[in-house]
This record gives sequence, structure tokens and C-alpha cells, in this order.
Amino acid sequence: MPVSSSDSSETPSLPRRSDIRNIAIIAHVDHGKTTLVDCLLRQSGQYRASQLSGERILDSNDLERERGITILAKNIAVEWKGTKINIIDTPGHADFGGEVERVLRMADGALVLVDAAEGSMPQTRFVLSKALEARLRPVVVVNKIDRPDARPLEVLDEILGLFLELGADDELADFPFVYASSREGFATHDVNVREGTMEPLLNLVLEKIPGPTVDPDAPLRMLVTTLDWSDYVGRIAIGRLDSGRLIKGSQVVRSTAAGTFVAAKVVGLQVFDKLGKIDAEEATAGDICAVSGLDNVEIGDTICDPADPRPLPRLTVDEPTLNMVFGVNSSPLAGRSGKYMTTRHLRDRLNKELEKNVALRVEPIEGSEQFSVSGRGLLHLSVLIETIRREGYELSVGKPRVILHREGDKVLEPFETLVVEVPHDKLGPVMELTGSRRGQLVHMGNRGDFAHAVFSIPARGLIGLRTRVLNATQGTAIMHHRFEAWRPLEGDVAGRANGVLISMVPGKAVAFGLDGLQERADLFIEPGDEVYEGMVVGENARGDDMTVNPTREKKLTNMRASGSDRNILLKPPRRMSLEEALEYIEDDELVEVTPDVIRLRKVLLSEHDRKRHGRQKS
Repeated sequence: MPVSSSDSSETPSLPRRSDIRNIAIIAHVDHGKTTLVDCLLRQSGQYRASQLSGERILDSNDLERERGITILAKNIAVEWKGTKINIIDTPGHADFGGEVERVLRMADGALVLVDAAEGSMPQTRFVLSKALEARLRPVVVVNKIDRPDARPLEVLDEILGLFLELGADDELADFPFVYASSREGFATHDVNVREGTMEPLLNLVLEKIPGPTVDPDAPLRMLVTTLDWSDYVGRIAIGRLDSGRLIKGSQVVRSTAAGTFVAAKVVGLQVFDKLGKIDAEEATAGDICAVSGLDNVEIGDTICDPADPRPLPRLTVDEPTLNMVFGVNSSPLAGRSGKYMTTRHLRDRLNKELEKNVALRVEPIEGSEQFSVSGRGLLHLSVLIETIRREGYELSVGKPRVILHREGDKVLEPFETLVVEVPHDKLGPVMELTGSRRGQLVHMGNRGDFAHAVFSIPARGLIGLRTRVLNATQGTAIMHHRFEAWRPLEGDVAGRANGVLISMVPGKAVAFGLDGLQERADLFIEPGDEVYEGMVVGENARGDDMTVNPTREKKLTNMRASGSDRNILLKPPRRMSLEEALEYIEDDELVEVTPDVIRLRKVLLSEHDRKRHGRQKS
């Protein structure tokens, strides 16, 4: 195993491997991480064209492809000038920060991607702060310099300011950088060049990012940072060997969260190669590998030498900020399309998700068959709901609520930094909407034809804000947010201004019944849709709820006259996505989620029960 001695601020006496580099690619959402990985794969010369068909090759998950975002961190390996480069592609959205935090433990360096037009964004700050905490060596890539509105030199100054603001020392703040276009496939040290290959970037990785440290005399230690699953071998533990060597078939011990050690055997051992994994007989310190045969292994466990077990510090990730109640689907239409509908099914599925989703928390609610599920944000939880929905589960989900902390006699709530880019003529509605939700303007600037506004806003105020801002700005606003701090609880935040239409009867909606409703409401259903008592079928033009009969048919008479009938023209119904539905509902409502359809309903389906409950509350 070739090694080269290289100075390190943490472990100056330990040599480093020169034949391997472990790097993570981190950036704000949509700044081009996965496209850059595509480019590196194509230019490494190790793949046939048929192996790299399409765009965003690593976004293999159906939800990732549909949404155009990375949700799960992924490992690949490319070879450049005889050196193996393990690349970890990380999510860019703040809600999946738990993925970023744990996989950074496997890396020695980070490619920090920044859009040459957008510059530093909320998630750039988050991922960079985590990289600096982990003492990763950064290489800054100013991406998308081929954009017509690119401003690469200004963006580079912004990144330097961000490094200094986050407390980077002189060594880390003196970062190497390149200008690049992942889509066009070039990287350059000259900001005016618009051609070439990714060779300057790959060379920079070899020169500036050190190989992993190697301690030949230390016992085996490997921190499990990711879990995979195989129908043949069960759980697969993925992590980087911190020290020692791991041999296929050897006996090891596994440290647990309870502080105990469990004996185990390494049944299978694989290392990452190209787009997948290959079997290996041995892995040495610095290698990222996958180990099978360890029953009940969990993220954060350390695989140790039985003769000298020394567990590494367990993984810690930031606490969740949003909570929702999950329960089984109890509507009259339950069981029409799902396969898994019982509390036991839901409990088992949520517990399975806990094994690999480190930022998730699940607690049963005492005295009920429901579960309190906490996550990093609405997208984090909605992706979980969408995933299990597609697996055949039916469930009902309550209104998202922020998690409050208590310090002494003070109640604290999470505040977020909200960045909005919007055309200047649409800035008024954005200011009005954020102000009504207790958002405070922190900074205002211009970026071309767009106004760039930064707000500090309670996380409660963000729930439902995106849909309203997009409606008010005709879809022209771009919004990003990330957790900022815990602060004393503020007053009430304005909720939904309009009431809803609630079906008073079961049956199928008909055009005649809906025609009489559309003048005073926005409808969520169309003729032929099944409804039930207590189902939300539209939004009322007024602030109060109203019970209606969408199944009402026209009465036939034996008197006919020309002109007495007319064509019924209905507006298209408003169909909500899962995130929009979760943002829309109030405390007394649920989102009914099935594999085929998403419906809104009241918690209490009977009008009599709702009135009685209202009297009790008052």
C-alpha cells in the first residue's frame, strides 16, 4: 500500500495514502453537483457511452428523477492518473442535511460548488459550515460560468467572505478554486476561457486534497455512516476504515448505541468501483467499503478489532424542526387501492425508515394508534410520505407543526433564513406575505432584473408560504431557506384566510351539483369523483366552513321548454400536490394519502360531531 508523508494539522505524525482520495461534493440545491459528477464520469475514460446514458446518472431514485433533486447521498469511484477518487454526491436541499452531515465523515476533502450567477445561498452556508467543522480541505468550483448573467469574480469574493464569517483559519481560507461549466464539460483557471476539459479540476483534487491518514499499528475501526439493503444478505454497513485492515471472513465486534459490544463475522466485503461495488478480500485504512453479515447494525456503530475494541464517537446530526402525526387511513374509502393499511404495517415501515434516515424521529402517541414523526422540514417528511405511499401504504397525516424547545421559563422556536429572488415589480406581495407571518427583512439587494431579499422568519411562518408567494408572483419567485437559530416564541402567525367546502353526503360528484358551488368557491374535485361525509371538496370564498352537497342532481319534470336546459361549464379543479396539501390543511383537517389519490378531510367526519366539539372548545 503506497503512502506518502504529508503534514496535517490534526495528525502530523501519521502518513497519508497517496493512491486514494475521498471527496464529497457539496452545494446548494440546483448548483450542479450531480451534473458535475456526470461530467467527471464521462471524461474519466473508464465507461462505455451506453453505461452513461441520460442526465443526472446518480439520481436513480424515481422521486429524484421527477423532482430534479438529489435526496440520498451516493458513492462512486473514478480513477485519474493512477489514483482512485471516491466521490460522494450529497443532497443540496436543507431538509436532507442529515444525509450531508453523516457522509462527510467519510471524506478528507470537499468540492464546494457555487453557481456563478446565484452565488452563496442558504444551503451553501450550511454545507460549508459542516465541512469546516469536519476539517475537510475545500476546493471551490465556481460553476455555470457560461450563464449569461454569470458574475464569477463577485461570487468568488462572496465565498471568501463566507469562509471568514464561518471562522475558517488562514489555511482553509486560502482555498484553491477553478471556474467551470458542468454542462459544457470544462474547468479552467482563466475566467475568460470557455473551452477545455475537467482535467484542471481533477488535477487540483490530486494536488490539494490529501489522501486519508493511515495508522498501520492501530486496531481496526470503521464508523458506519450509511446503511444499504440486499434481499440476499440483509443489511449492508457502509463506511470508511479509520484504521487497521478489514478481512473478509474475519471476526469483529460492533459497538452499539447502548455502549455494549456485539460479536459478528464479516460475511461479505466490497469496495466501491466505478458506478457500483466489487467484491474484495481485504480493505485497508482509508478505503470506503461495504460490509455484510452484521445483524442489526445501525448508523453510528463502530466495527472494531475484538482484541482491542476502541469505538469512534457516534454520529450526531442537528435536531428535527418539524413534527407531524401519522395514522392509518380511517376514511370511508379506505382500502380501495392500498395493500398496507393497519397500524402494525405503518409502525414496521416507520421503524425500518429509522434505520437509515438519521435525521428522523418516530414516537408512538400514548393512548392512540398514531405516531409522532419529526423531521428536518416539510420536504423531508413529504418525501418519506410519497415513498411509502408508492409502496402501497394508506395513511392519514395531520398538519405540520414546528417543534418548540424550553430553556428554563422560556419557550424557544426555530427561526429560518429565507432568501427570495423575485422581479422588482412583484416584490410588494412578497414583502406583504412575509411580513404577515412575522418575517423581518435582513438584507435587500439587486441581481440583474431580480430583487434579492433575505428575511429572518419563524419556521411556523414558512408553512404554506411558498404556495401563496408563487400564486402572488405568478410563479416567478425563487425561494430557499435554512435553519438559523432558536429564539423566544413570537405571537400567533396568520393561518389560512379561507374556509372550506365540506361534503355532507357520500356518493359521486355530479356536474349539476358542482355548478351551483363553483360561483362561490374553488373546487378540488370534478364530476365522477367519489366523496364522503366530512371530505373537503373545495375552498370557500369566505372565511368560514360550509357543508355542501356535491352529489345533488337536477330533478326531472314532465314540463319541457326550449332554453330551460343549459350547458354546464365547470372550471378545472385545483389539484394539489402532496406538499401543497400538507401546507394547506388546518389543525382540524387531515390529508388522506393512498397510492392512487390524495384527499383532504376533516378529522371529525360527522357535522354533528364537529359542532359538538366546537361547543366543548368554546
